[in-house]
Amino acid sequence: MNRLTDAEVLLTPAEVAALFRVDPKTVTRWAQAGKLTSIRTLGGHRRYRESEVRELLKSTQSN
Repeated sequence: MNRLTDAEVLLTPAEVAALFRVDPKTVTRWAQAGKLTSIRTLGGHRRYRESEVRELLKSTQSN
């Protein structure tokens, strides 16, 4: 199991959605489809690694 480092920044679905200009539900669908890896908080909320989100954003902008 992967452990987060202290420096790892996590984003909410709303923050990821704002970067991609999509609805937060779309971000959740991406996680369910395996396009993004989600991390669950103790309360059951999804969070996304900023580094992974930035990499996906960069790859979609280059296409």
